[in-house]
Amino acid sequence: MVDHEADTSAGTAVADAEGVDRRGALGVASDGVLARVRTGADELTGALRRVAEQVLTDPEAAARATIVELAERSGTSPATVTRFCRAMGFDGYADLRLGIATETGRARSAGWTVDIGREIQPGDPLERVLEQLIAADTRAMHDTAALLDLAEVERAAVAIAGASRVNIFGASGSALVGEEMQFSLHRIGVAAWAWHDVHSGLAAAALLRSGDVALGISHSGQTREAIEMLAEGDSRGATTIALTGFRRSPLAELADIVLLTASQATTFRPDALSARHPQLVVLDLLYIAVAQRTHDRAHAAFRRTAQAVDGHKAARGVTA
Repeated sequence: MVDHEADTSAGTAVADAEGVDRRGALGVASDGVLARVRTGADELTGALRRVAEQVLTDPEAAARATIVELAERSGTSPATVTRFCRAMGFDGYADLRLGIATETGRARSAGWTVDIGREIQPGDPLERVLEQLIAADTRAMHDTAALLDLAEVERAAVAIAGASRVNIFGASGSALVGEEMQFSLHRIGVAAWAWHDVHSGLAAAALLRSGDVALGISHSGQTREAIEMLAEGDSRGATTIALTGFRRSPLAELADIVLLTASQATTFRPDALSARHPQLVVLDLLYIAVAQRTHDRAHAAFRRTAQAVDGHKAARGVTA
């Protein structure tokens, strides 16, 4: 049965689509179509969300379907499909179909679709599990590159390069990612601290001021601890950066600069875990961008820190 309901989220979604440059880091409109739909699906409700779910369930079938066929499969109407296309930043259904067809064709030729989305079974050989993980991570990296706004990375790099203090906030798995970023920045002479305990993090954020930077990490963008610590830094005048998978999450809406990542969940690796590698890649890019902008200082600091720990390396040919 075709549902002709009007989706009240359409206006908001369309407005968001019109206000955002979705070409991403790859600079090609057809790249990251499914990542865009996957990310945007959580912001949709009712009929629009059903269209998104149908597209994600079988992208190749969606690329072949007429607008009437897709409407029937999703239990909606052609008018709803058209609203969905506009919410995703496309002029119409023809553009959406072309984008999906281009992306699925590229993924098939590159081998990215190997077992993605298939449940890992207890008896699966490790070779097959490895292929699935590589395919999922490759797809997530590609989708992240398509979503990432390099202008935002530039802004974040400039802010960190000029900051007197950088505080990084995250809980659980996001805290591990934050500690990696703190380690990298510290090696090139950037005064950076990573906080995962909310009390210590709030106290540190309260000491921030204009010219400092607060970086909050949360894939969902809904982790209360990360939001509270970033909000405290924001209230003190610090430049705030969010690393998240959802543009309209509470963490992202709080931040001055938003860095988006994609994920490709697999068995035993839900979105929050599968997002870790894309998060590390984005932060590596940001770290290198900071090092580029502080080249002489970064090079000297890296050399000194390397020399400081050199004596703790075992001599060649010596075993413990």
